[in-house]
Amino acid sequence: MPARELFESYAGTIGLNLDQFKTDVDGEQVRAKVDSDHALGDFLGVKLTPTLFINFLAKGLREAGFMVDVAPDGEAGSKQARAKKFDLLIVDIMLPHKDGWEMVAELRRDRVRTPILFLTARDSVRDRVKGLELGADDYLVKPFAFAELLARVRSILRRAPQRPPEHLRIDDLEMDMRHHKATRSGVALNLTPKEFLLLAHLVRSAGEVVSRAEIAEHVWDIGFKTDTNVVDVVVRRLRAKVDDPFKIKLIHTMRGVGYVLKAH
Repeated sequence: MPARELFESYAGTIGLNLDQFKTDVDGEQVRAKVDSDHALGDFLGVKLTPTLFINFLAKGLREAGFMVDVAPDGEAGSKQARAKKFDLLIVDIMLPHKDGWEMVAELRRDRVRTPILFLTARDSVRDRVKGLELGADDYLVKPFAFAELLARVRSILRRAPQRPPEHLRIDDLEMDMRHHKATRSGVALNLTPKEFLLLAHLVRSAGEVVSRAEIAEHVWDIGFKTDTNVVDVVVRRLRAKVDDPFKIKLIHTMRGVGYVLKAH
């Protein structure tokens, strides 16, 4: 069967609009017509079937600037979703070996919180509700235009919370955000919860001046009057633990402005 006929056959079966693609009659090139916005190009997990549909869809997503991993069935997709951190999983409900319903239910039960977009030919309200209740973030019914899929993907990624790094480091200062531990040169700093929040904020803003008002809002989620010295008192206590016992000082005062954390 000629390449164009084969593509048209699968496009009809899976419901993908053929006019969203540019194809070469001899099969040399099949690529999605998508824009070149790479702003959200990161890791994207794609779990789809049949194979030809997977390849065309993955190619289109890659050309849109995404890095794509493909799994041929629900069992493989489930393993990949656990083994690697993705920003989004695209899951077809009709997967072999393990369907999309079961795959997503297991991932959510195992606390895999990666955003999920369901693709399916099932358009009943009951099926849509089921998908969302299982933990999917969106539900796209075939047939669909590739441009709509791309818009849904970008929308989900825009609203997905950014995963903050679990470890922060500057010079010999290390912070374990997950376990709320901080060390300098391997020595535990024994910070209070507020001191830990303040230090983490300074580390994340390393090299930038952080105002007292910003510190108050970030650490206490309230605004202090400009003439209060509460922030200065807490910074002084933090310095006693972070800087005083060590030769290199990290926390520096910018008089009349605020504080900056830097190694030199």
